[in-house]
Amino acid sequence: MIERGRRDELIQNIVDFLHFLQDHQLDPDRVLEQGMAEALEGLSLPPAFQSAYEVMQFMDEMPGGFLIYYAYGKEEIVYANRAVQRMFLCEDMAQFRTLTGNSFHGMVHPEDVEAVEESIRAQIVSSPHDLDYVEYRIIRRDGSVRWLEDYGHFVRSEAVGELFYVFLSESTERRQRQLAEREILRDEKRKGEQQLQALMEKYQQERDRMDREHLRRLEVIRGLGRSYDSIFYVDLERDRILPYLLSERGGPLFHDKLEACSYSEILARYLQTWVHPEDRELFRESTDPDHLKQTLQADTGLYVNFRVLQEEEVQYLQMRIVSASEQGQLSQVIMGYRRMDEELRRELEQKRLLAEALEQANLAVQAKDAFLSHISHDMRTPLNAIFGFLTLAKGKLEERETVLNYLERTEKAGRQLLDMISRLLEVSALSGDNGLVETPCDLCETVGEVYAGLQLQARGKSLDFVLDCADVKQSGVYADREKLKQMVFSLASNAVTYTRSGGQVCISVAQTDTLPNDYGVYRIKIADTGIGIDESFLSQIYEPFERERSSTISGIHGAGLGLTIVKSIVDRMDGSIDVRSRVDEGTVFTITLRLRLQEVTSQTLPGTGTPFRKILLVEDNEINAEIETELLEQEGFLVETAEHGQAALDKILSAPLGAYDLVLMDIQMPVMDGWEASRAIRSLPDPVLADIPIIALSANAMESDRRRSRACGIDEHLTKPMDLAALLDAMDTLSRRRVRPVRDRIE
Repeated sequence: MIERGRRDELIQNIVDFLHFLQDHQLDPDRVLEQGMAEALEGLSLPPAFQSAYEVMQFMDEMPGGFLIYYAYGKEEIVYANRAVQRMFLCEDMAQFRTLTGNSFHGMVHPEDVEAVEESIRAQIVSSPHDLDYVEYRIIRRDGSVRWLEDYGHFVRSEAVGELFYVFLSESTERRQRQLAEREILRDEKRKGEQQLQALMEKYQQERDRMDREHLRRLEVIRGLGRSYDSIFYVDLERDRILPYLLSERGGPLFHDKLEACSYSEILARYLQTWVHPEDRELFRESTDPDHLKQTLQADTGLYVNFRVLQEEEVQYLQMRIVSASEQGQLSQVIMGYRRMDEELRRELEQKRLLAEALEQANLAVQAKDAFLSHISHDMRTPLNAIFGFLTLAKGKLEERETVLNYLERTEKAGRQLLDMISRLLEVSALSGDNGLVETPCDLCETVGEVYAGLQLQARGKSLDFVLDCADVKQSGVYADREKLKQMVFSLASNAVTYTRSGGQVCISVAQTDTLPNDYGVYRIKIADTGIGIDESFLSQIYEPFERERSSTISGIHGAGLGLTIVKSIVDRMDGSIDVRSRVDEGTVFTITLRLRLQEVTSQTLPGTGTPFRKILLVEDNEINAEIETELLEQEGFLVETAEHGQAALDKILSAPLGAYDLVLMDIQMPVMDGWEASRAIRSLPDPVLADIPIIALSANAMESDRRRSRACGIDEHLTKPMDLAALLDAMDTLSRRRVRPVRDRIE
């Protein structure tokens, strides 16, 4: 806490010094170039300004970037050293202020600003030391894009307000190397243990190189290098040493103040007080100014290992000294001290992590091989049924009832195959997903949609299928509605599928607690009296490609990925999932989630919307358009078609008001795709036309596609082939949910 106070005091001194220069219309860069004595001759200066000047002079000479900016308002930049200016290809501070608008917000690439500021806020809230680390892109003066690492420290001061001081370093090449290494790792994972070992060693070498380079750039935040005891800036010519980080050994030598002192006096006292008697000559010779100048002419850095005595305990330290001078000069160095005891523990931990990674890789390969064997059989089974029944149907064209039976069984086999493909795509999408998209939603309504979608299957098996939301006090929450629905559907669908005829399946939702920070704790339970899961398999049920029984034994087809998807979604929501099961008695899955509550209002939602009868079908494929039109017209809808997004937009603009109740929008089309067309519709000046309901009907089935559809103003995103029952359910849900204009919802 004392050390943190000293750092905050130093930053406050720098800010006060800069304000002093600004009040006297003095350019900080010119003051640093001319020297404090010459530039400020005749002015009365507080003693703290001398330390501030020396730190700024040191920061201007260090190879890494250093930045101070206000944490509120426009995030105005107070100070940026020359290294920061060089990162942006600016020749001076004036060019840098013009390029960035003199704000931290203006430094960050526009596409990264929101994520960076949210990450910084979250880290500062959770960090006991007000530290944060972020990585983002910048646009330099020549228009090129580079990546920076940002190690920040938040400071609160009554005198200067709330500030961040930040250490910056370029990370573009490292990111490119990491991307290349990940690609190599994916390509060569199958080659076995030897290749994996080589990649891990290469990764460790890169980590070691990064550690050494970070020390050269004086990364003085403890969160970056927790093992460093002390860091000092030394001017050998002037015999001055300025502490930036002080250990409990160095603190008393500087009277617990971050102020410059005599280098020779401090080292003499440190030598007599702390250094082990057997290592004192080594320490004295290694820190001699003439020896340092001679050594650093040939080497970029100097390492010295020595021992200290602290309360009769021998501790092993390493001192590293690197030049901080301009090329050709050897008068300024950086000295850092760290404990070597921790290095030994880190080495053992890295070996353990390597062994675990290798074991996990081998287990994943074995599970994947077993899965491919099962899924090959499961996919060929419905394919065989599809081709077989179609062949039989061709030979029985005159027997209508027989042909209908064959077609129904063909459709069932096709849906089995589609379900397996969908699950595989969902796992692939989740592995590359960036996170959740929280929107206002009704928890009970969302679960109710899952319940309604499974009722037909449950009735076909004579199941006692129950939904219970009686213990929910407040159903309006903020959550990723699609992932929440997907999670509940996977568990409920499994329960219905694996419960024998006449059994029972119950979906219950309960609000178990209301937290003081506007969050509620919800428990979602799916219980069934089905076939159950063997206790020995419960520890593996969430693993990808794992199944307790193959379809040959169970008679039920599936990819075995549903629970993997459920676990991934629960983890992303920071929730928990529990399972209890007994063979031939049933299974209970319990999910616990913390969800942010919506503000309770007195608004009453309408029960049912106006039925959609007049539909504009936007589809570029003639065969798809013909099939979809025929199916919709059989249901009594009036259908008009458009071959691409531009044609649909033209028809909406030219048709009489109320000509279309709903737009069914394909996504991938020539001229204008469905996303672009939807954005254009939502931007129409006529609010009635701009608010027409839009449902996407597309082969784009990834979660990223659904998010993009929502961002373009599309109300619902369904996948091809068209499921008429799912489409009718979506229409019904949409008619009940549309309480305000779409663009209000998406904003």
